[in-house]
Amino acid sequence: MHLSKSHLLLIDYSTEDTWEKRRRAVTVTDEKKRLTTEAGAPVVDNQNSQTAGADGPIVLQDHHLLEKLARFHRERIPERVVHARGSGAYGYFEVTKDVSRYTKAKFLNSVGKKTEVFIRFSTVALESGSPDTVRDPRGFALKFYTEDGNYDLVGNNTPIFFLRDPLKFPDFIHSQKRDPYTHVQEPDNAWDFFSLSPEATHQFTWLFGDRGIPYSYRNMDGFGSHTFEWTNADGQAFWIKYHFKTDQGIKCLTTEEAAKVAGEQPNFLHLDLLDSIDKGEFPSWTVSIQVMPLEDAAKYRFNPFDLTKVWSQKDYPRQEIGRLVLNRNPENYFADVEQAAFNPGNFVPGIGPSPDKMLQGRLFAYGDAQRYRLGVNHTALPVNRPHACEAANYGRDGAMRFDDNGCRAKNYEPNSFNGPVETKQPYTRPINVTGEVAAQKQTHHADDNDFVQAGDLYRLMSAEEKFRLIENIAGGLSAVTKDDIIQRSLSHFRNADNDFGSRLDKRIKELRKKNVGEEVTVQQGAAS
Repeated sequence: MHLSKSHLLLIDYSTEDTWEKRRRAVTVTDEKKRLTTEAGAPVVDNQNSQTAGADGPIVLQDHHLLEKLARFHRERIPERVVHARGSGAYGYFEVTKDVSRYTKAKFLNSVGKKTEVFIRFSTVALESGSPDTVRDPRGFALKFYTEDGNYDLVGNNTPIFFLRDPLKFPDFIHSQKRDPYTHVQEPDNAWDFFSLSPEATHQFTWLFGDRGIPYSYRNMDGFGSHTFEWTNADGQAFWIKYHFKTDQGIKCLTTEEAAKVAGEQPNFLHLDLLDSIDKGEFPSWTVSIQVMPLEDAAKYRFNPFDLTKVWSQKDYPRQEIGRLVLNRNPENYFADVEQAAFNPGNFVPGIGPSPDKMLQGRLFAYGDAQRYRLGVNHTALPVNRPHACEAANYGRDGAMRFDDNGCRAKNYEPNSFNGPVETKQPYTRPINVTGEVAAQKQTHHADDNDFVQAGDLYRLMSAEEKFRLIENIAGGLSAVTKDDIIQRSLSHFRNADNDFGSRLDKRIKELRKKNVGEEVTVQQGAAS
């Protein structure tokens, strides 16, 4: 997609219509509320500190000043290690096709049924204040507020990922973030890790292609990415993958367009989502699944639990199941978007995990990260608590417990006082496993290798798409200072497709001669 100059103009907040809309969003009355301390006592003076004499030092008894400053010092909480830069919205999921033959999940049990959702879009690598137009995967995290509890589907805008084993995830993220010495993203680090991790070739080919920088969150697809298990009321199980196809159409930014937008409006995607919903232009996605019979997994040509691979839609076509609509902006960003906590371990009856090793790692990692970031009682925050049912368990106490803490109810189970009890009804059918407990690779299937699907993706591209892909990869890889890193990386792309690797090799040599001394970034690469 190529944008005209008019498309790149900033969203104009000087217009009367926009300011009027913002003004109306805040309720104003003639009667002013009384300003109080945290304890609810009236504040006498909020303009002048208490001092010993008009020109003397401030006194320690000025409780209002000390409380105000102390609270200000503690306003920031740890940002997410990944996916720190985010935007969010409320909406609903509506079932459009009967899927009862696949799952007993209640929120999916009848056509026309609607379930409230909250979604958080995000970039992955950089900090919360970074531009949202960088070349990076986008988080696509959904919380379904179902009658059986919250179901969290924590996906991305790509159907694949860089890794297949969570043991490598911390190292991968370290390679993408700021260098310990220079404190900037270093092409050497990012490409060194890639060159030593050939399984990332498919995702790198996707990321540096046209869809690597979406024009807006409304104009990108979403994916559950992992494989999940669905089980129906009869106990029959299936492996499934989720797809969210944007109804607004795919739009993307080129590297040059993204750099321009980032310099003019680093909040471009965030404001686009906010304003579209404010104007009543509610974005939507058609939701579908791929379904694999349980018995197919062992003999499928690719390991179906490998997150670096997709399932061919020729083998397992997409089947529509519903529609996702976003129709309400959060009233307060911090309360809802920043404090939103997603946990892939939040399943509901009828849905469960697969042996996907990355998913298995995330079942622990996401909840643990939120317990560190927000505290053990973060699940009771309004955005995170169940909306269509009540949580009933024996969790008590902990920092910042802000509800009735279970009142007089017993805090142990089993008990003889009519406390909540287990259902003894499994969410999904048990997974059969065999073998030894050891650090080991996944089972190799007939067509499994790290390059075949990257090559397939490259060959699907038009001539223009291939040109931009080569420019994007070469822009960053040409800035690497070690020849062995470049050569290892090139070998991965050659293994995917010889033309792919050869064209990259040629372009990198041209750019290395041209761009000596130029500063580059991991996302944008060198200027072409």
